[in-house]
Amino acid sequence: MRRLIALTCASALVLAACGTKGGGSDESGEGAGGVTTGVGVTDSEITLGVMTDQTGPFKNLSTGITHGNELWVEDVNAAGGVCDRQVKLEIVDHGYKADTAKTLYPQMEPKVLGFVQLVGSPIMAALGGDLEADEMTTTPASWSSELLGNPYVMIVGTTYDVEMIDGLSYLQEEGMISDGDTVGHIYIDGEYGANGLRGARYYAEQHDLKLREVKITSSDNDLTNIVTGLKGQGVKAILLTTTPTQTGSAAAANKALGLNVPILGNNPTFDPLLHDSPAAGALDQLYVVASSVPFSADIPKAQEVAQKYKDANFTAPPNAGVPYGYAVAEVWGTVLEKACENGDLTRAGVHQALEETTSAETGDLVAALDFSQPGAPATREVYVAQPDASVEGGMKYVKQLFEAEDAKNYKAPHEGQ
Repeated sequence: MRRLIALTCASALVLAACGTKGGGSDESGEGAGGVTTGVGVTDSEITLGVMTDQTGPFKNLSTGITHGNELWVEDVNAAGGVCDRQVKLEIVDHGYKADTAKTLYPQMEPKVLGFVQLVGSPIMAALGGDLEADEMTTTPASWSSELLGNPYVMIVGTTYDVEMIDGLSYLQEEGMISDGDTVGHIYIDGEYGANGLRGARYYAEQHDLKLREVKITSSDNDLTNIVTGLKGQGVKAILLTTTPTQTGSAAAANKALGLNVPILGNNPTFDPLLHDSPAAGALDQLYVVASSVPFSADIPKAQEVAQKYKDANFTAPPNAGVPYGYAVAEVWGTVLEKACENGDLTRAGVHQALEETTSAETGDLVAALDFSQPGAPATREVYVAQPDASVEGGMKYVKQLFEAEDAKNYKAPHEGQ
């Protein structure tokens, strides 16, 4: 088993012994190499935080992202680190519970320069004010465009609303839906679901779609009655901004009821473990949109990361989170190198470097990114993928990166502010 890169404190009780809140101050001073440093940076190390979901509804995707982060850290450290410093990850599990995250954050804040991963829209909602007050550059494993109102949020990839616009464009391009059709959207109550719905509403307005909206909670795992209702309303497609378990239920009901319409899901809706669930035979109508590639993508960088994952002997089955987590860390590497070049590895220096980053190379693991426009998604391009049990990671893409015209014209809620 590959040596763990990070010091992991798994609970609030343990974390209480790991550190104390530092008041959000970023006391700076000149460090090695003449670079100004602050919280989370010493002459030999840069510490980044990971607040992830190891025990909640998105634990499989989150675990994949974390392992991708870890693989990059090992690679970059073997190559000499960043700014002549080794990178270290501080990893904790909040279980997708905002209250737990609120308890963990004050223990982590004094130890990290920024967060390379922070999972979940509810968690981001709970911590957004703290992140801004502490000038904590953060990459959420949550892709809501509403988060872009916080200048310290770095979303790697496009947002849920844009995913849905691009995905609907793909369905229409392929002749699966037409202007004027009725479509249903099942979405989780909260920012994740609301942001996916925002994109669906925009596309529906542009194409005269009759949108049937169904709000659920994250614990509503049997969607049979909901799909039955949508069938009665004559929907031509079902849109999902849900958990993977809910996706499986919707797909199974779609087939069992003889509805058999295409299902379009935002990127967190699929988990390869669905191939081993009762929904396994009903996933052929599911399409997933994301800015990051599936684990099995036939591009050199993805194949390289996949091989690293196998060599690491991780026990978790691979998923699309792995190349995404690696790509996110590479973007962080680009920003940190820029901050080093500027001679400022404080939190303020990292934020400035982010705003100056007009491109970040990830070997096409993620669409091309530009963080220089405040409030705007860093990209509007997505892949379209479908479940495939025969490939590693359980998913293959069926359309390469593209940006729909409607997505190009769409204005995110904080764009231009």
